[in-house]
Amino acid sequence: MKLRLSLCLLLATASPAFAQATDVPLLIGGCQGCHGVSGQGGHGIPSIKANHSRDEFIALMRAFSANERPATVMGRISRGYTPEQIALLAAHYARPQ
Repeated sequence: MKLRLSLCLLLATASPAFAQATDVPLLIGGCQGCHGVSGQGGHGIPSIKANHSRDEFIALMRAFSANERPATVMGRISRGYTPEQIALLAAHYARPQ
């Protein structure tokens, strides 16, 4: 029973890379906790909705992942996403083209 509970807790808190790459609602759910339901930000957390082009969004996530952009937690969070998942997030949050 303890092992099963531990496994459930581990899976519930696992990195975003465990999410299916095409499950956009699951992917954006990881962003909503800090950036808000629509990505509007607030309380010191920046808005991510429509502030950047897709390419800029991807470049920012890569910079966070490489520790080239200062951040509190985004460096660790961004490393959990695959390039395909970052592209899906960019398509969702980027400025309309």
